[in-house]
Amino acid sequence: MGTKRFRPITPSLRFAELPDFEEITRAEYEESLTEPLKKKGGRNCYGRITARHRGGGHKQRYRRIDFKRDKRGVDGVVESIEYDPVRSARIALVRYEDGEKRYVIAPVGLSVGSRIRNGPDAEPALGNALPLQKIPPGTPIHNVELLPGRGAQIARAAGTSATLLGFDAEYALVRLPSGEVRKIHGLCYAVIGQVGNPDHLNVSLGKAGRRRWMGWRPRVRGVAMNPVDHPQGGGQGKSKGGGGWQQLESPWGQLAKGLKTRRKNKPSNRFIVERRPKKKKKK
Repeated sequence: MGTKRFRPITPSLRFAELPDFEEITRAEYEESLTEPLKKKGGRNCYGRITARHRGGGHKQRYRRIDFKRDKRGVDGVVESIEYDPVRSARIALVRYEDGEKRYVIAPVGLSVGSRIRNGPDAEPALGNALPLQKIPPGTPIHNVELLPGRGAQIARAAGTSATLLGFDAEYALVRLPSGEVRKIHGLCYAVIGQVGNPDHLNVSLGKAGRRRWMGWRPRVRGVAMNPVDHPQGGGQGKSKGGGGWQQLESPWGQLAKGLKTRRKNKPSNRFIVERRPKKKKKK
């Protein structure tokens, strides 16, 4: 798991830093565990654009990941570590003793031949899934459920992990990747270890074309638009939004930084023990 640089024989290679894929052990995917992935161009079910600057990109197939880890009491063996085009983490193909195959998120250190197990009787070892109440405090975990049986929702991206701090009655205190400390029911499942491919944050695409392959279209700066198209548009020459101090905002006037979007009286607020730390302002 690492990245590689290239000799700068072309402008696009000068700043490119791409994954080396050394951990990948199989190029083909398990077709029975995939399904077609239709491109939506950022549009919702009503045909309206809700995610801007999306479109095009290479054709992909979706890999069905076992986030529930509900195959309990059966040992599985890792057959391969594979690339997943729709997520930053690597995935592992697991074959269980009864012959069933499933994809799981591959943590750091998981390799071909490793054995994993799901259920309350599993050991707190790398790759095993078990309830939070069975995990020793201080253990790094990922693929954490928020509600028992719903499936993992927390710490699924490359290089992320949460930490089990302790217990409060029937709840576990978990420090999330954002730094927030949250109460999660002890019956919720989590997987031991840190999500693999931690060098994903060091990747530099190197050229605009590679971004297009990923389905992202170009963006236009607000100050380069006309006043009718953006609040920061217009002005004589290179204006900073009317010649004065500008507040970063969307074309519809919604603040891009500093605006609190979480509801004040959200029911899950009672499970938050400690808010995530505020970012320090640069001097």
